[in-house]
Amino acid sequence: MQARRDILIGLALATAAPKAWAQAAFSSRRITVETRGRGPDLILIPGLASTADIWRATADRLAGRYRLHLVSVRGFGDLPAQANADGAVLGAVAGEVLRYITESRLNRPAVIGHSMGGQIGLRLASDWPWAVGRLMTVDSSPFFAALISPQATANDVRPIAQVAYQAIQFLGDEALKAQGRELGVELGGAADSLFSGIGWQGGDRQVLAQSLYEVMTIDLRPRLPRITAPVTVVYGWSPDRNSPRGHADGLFRGAYARLPEPAVFERIEGAEHMVMIDQPTRFVAAVDRFMG
Repeated sequence: MQARRDILIGLALATAAPKAWAQAAFSSRRITVETRGRGPDLILIPGLASTADIWRATADRLAGRYRLHLVSVRGFGDLPAQANADGAVLGAVAGEVLRYITESRLNRPAVIGHSMGGQIGLRLASDWPWAVGRLMTVDSSPFFAALISPQATANDVRPIAQVAYQAIQFLGDEALKAQGRELGVELGGAADSLFSGIGWQGGDRQVLAQSLYEVMTIDLRPRLPRITAPVTVVYGWSPDRNSPRGHADGLFRGAYARLPEPAVFERIEGAEHMVMIDQPTRFVAAVDRFMG
């Protein structure tokens, strides 16, 4: 009798509280996915050179209300590059997130992507509109150069992107950080978005170099009219007009102007590129508003 009670108690405890972290039953040579919590499905995608680790503090706050699916890109952090070691990265990664949604039978989940992850989210929502219920991008742009100069083109950025590609391939970590700051000056002070503020966890240099090149040169703005899901754009902001963040409102609004339905813009004062880490309480409040 006691053994039976122990078994019943164990089952009750196992089902009453969400497990801390679980590897989803999904196999991919491009991404990994961890799940946590219960509730409406919410996919979290990190940025360049970051893994799901950047979401863990956020997940601690959200897991009681949502079922979280935390994506990591292979080749970032300690994850072996596998299939991401050759060729283009971001489009293939977006395709794998779609496969995860399909194989896991998620019904139009919400997607939040930070920086590069926001661009992956935009690909999902524009290429497969039926798969995404709502999208939040966090300090991300369909074309990052537009945050510096709205008139910039991919051709304008490509020479700098090629230098950045070579820098990652050949420089050591400390030299890479210094080079990143120099490249940011050339880009008009964009080091915040491209190097020094990206939650750098390192990784496979080929995957890092290729991913950064794509982030800098691919313009997703022509795809925006195909997005049917509601979009929320979250970004760091400063009331200081002498700060680059003081001009963020107009730049982000211009970058997303081609959406068929206007986005909801959430500026978070006091945050830089890592919004969810810089201002965690304000960011979680924005997520709750986004999830409705």
